[in-house]
Amino acid sequence: MGSNSSRIGDLPKNEYLKKLSGTESVSENDPFWNQLLSFSFPAPTSSTELKLLEEATISVCRSLVENNPRTGNLGALIKVFLSRTKELKLSAECQNHIFIWQTHNALFIICCLLKVFISEMSEEELQLHFTYEEKSPGSYSSDSEDLLEELLCCLMQLITDIPLLDITYEISVEAISTMVVFLSYQLFHKEVLRQSISHKYLMRGPCLPYTSKLVKTLLYNFIRQEKPPPPGAHVFPQQSDGGGLLYGLASGVATGLWTVFTLGGVGSKAATPPELSSPLANQSLLLLLVLANLTDAPDAPNPYRQAIMSFKNTQDSSPFPSSIPHTFQINFNSLYTALCEQQTSDQATLLLYTLLHQNSNIRTYMLARTDMENLVLPILEILYHVEERNSHHVYMALIILLILTEDDGFNRSIHEVILKNITWYSERVLTEISLGSLLILVVIRTIQYNMTRTRDKYLHTNCLAALANMSAQFRSLHQYAAQRIISLFSLLSKKHNKVLEQATQSLRGSLSSNDVPLPDYAQDLNVIEEVIRMMLEIINSCLTNSLHHNPNLVYALLYKRDLFEQFRTHPSFQDIMQNIDLKFPELKFKYVEEEQPEEFFIPYVWSLVYNSAVGLYWNPQDIQLFTMDSD
Repeated sequence: MGSNSSRIGDLPKNEYLKKLSGTESVSENDPFWNQLLSFSFPAPTSSTELKLLEEATISVCRSLVENNPRTGNLGALIKVFLSRTKELKLSAECQNHIFIWQTHNALFIICCLLKVFISEMSEEELQLHFTYEEKSPGSYSSDSEDLLEELLCCLMQLITDIPLLDITYEISVEAISTMVVFLSYQLFHKEVLRQSISHKYLMRGPCLPYTSKLVKTLLYNFIRQEKPPPPGAHVFPQQSDGGGLLYGLASGVATGLWTVFTLGGVGSKAATPPELSSPLANQSLLLLLVLANLTDAPDAPNPYRQAIMSFKNTQDSSPFPSSIPHTFQINFNSLYTALCEQQTSDQATLLLYTLLHQNSNIRTYMLARTDMENLVLPILEILYHVEERNSHHVYMALIILLILTEDDGFNRSIHEVILKNITWYSERVLTEISLGSLLILVVIRTIQYNMTRTRDKYLHTNCLAALANMSAQFRSLHQYAAQRIISLFSLLSKKHNKVLEQATQSLRGSLSSNDVPLPDYAQDLNVIEEVIRMMLEIINSCLTNSLHHNPNLVYALLYKRDLFEQFRTHPSFQDIMQNIDLKFPELKFKYVEEEQPEEFFIPYVWSLVYNSAVGLYWNPQDIQLFTMDSD
């Protein structure tokens, strides 16, 4: 690399990189480091260029893997970076562009090297590489055993303490990316990592006091959505000879966002991600989700999850409970606004779910908002465009609705919010409709899509559970919403009759041929009957609690009353049909969101990192991450 601009194709022959990875030890005080860190070349702007960068530097990285036990050059590079970070805050205040530029370049090289090291060796081997020094082959210094921990703590300090300015934007992004890389061992394991050296360092010792500050900083990075500074304007002007000091390799986030890859088997569709306006916010959100989903240590819970579970509103003046560690305060209004605006991405929807599910302060605040439509409409739009979303994004959106509908106040208030001209709803022109009726329409559409395409029982159950939770508070249902409820019941009735007829014919055929295996119609019937019963519970609950508030639904029921005749004598539905016919007292039920296992969230989070992390590329052939069921 060095002071002249470089091209990706020249990297394997670069004399500075060859010296770094070669057999000669370089002292941390050697002027060589200033020369190495003064590089600049056009930043990769596409996945192809990122792959080329990976291929061009792999020989250098592997050479360092082979020679580092004798030279200790990796440790020397890290010590150079650590010594520079001690003056980074002062350099930012003094606008010392060159110092920050070189420090960023040092961190970028460390990140690139770590990514290769992590993909090719165990954590124990990586830790040994942090201890090697210039001695006899394979020797190490006991005084340096915590260099890895020191680097992690330094990255946390850099993220939380360095002011965010034009000249520090890129190094902040790089510090967050490097932490993601440190935790990326999960990508190369088929099972959940429960014992990890980096996890241990992050959950105890010198790193632990930074827990709440790091979580708070990452959340504020997401809230602020700070855009990168204009290319070339934030560090150095480009000089006429073409060899001037441009910002380093990782400044691609400022000049163009890198295309991402899709991890095979994770979702049903790999929708083209929207252009990121804030790489810092994106990387911060991914790191936050990774930290929140680290497994608990054998002797202590995950402190980052504790911080996410317990933080409070800045307007909350009540004292922090002494029994809850790592708590802090943040502006809930700003967080709510950011969450409403960013729901187009999987990771923002997953963050919303995490906060609603785990932080009671956030859940109480959101449910008390008088502008819930700002949050609910983006979630409904995700479900409406179900065919364009991956299945896990749809699940998260649906579970969020289920959590919200567990609250009776929410179920009442959404029928009081009147919306006009919902442009993204194309089946019918909706000039005026309540938020509650729109929610019903979208959920029913999702059920019908699932019946014809994916046939996922889990999705069916959660859609119907959300409707069931709302049913007692149905108010002034839109005519179209009432029609769609009855149309769904009609569709289910026809499907029930069809499967019943197929089962009967199959049974008759089996009497003449004992060798032909029978299809499992009994299981299909059980699923359909379970769904029909939930639909009847929804109708019964509405009629029992709000009959006089829903004339459109009453009319639709009367118009299609013949649909219910066949179920009055069916043993599975007799009790609920009697309730509907006789308007018995309220049948009480409440569907609650089920706890999702780590085996769902950890691969989901890492698939988001793999797909969405700015400037990080992993070879798909190397990935061993266990995948979730695809559609």
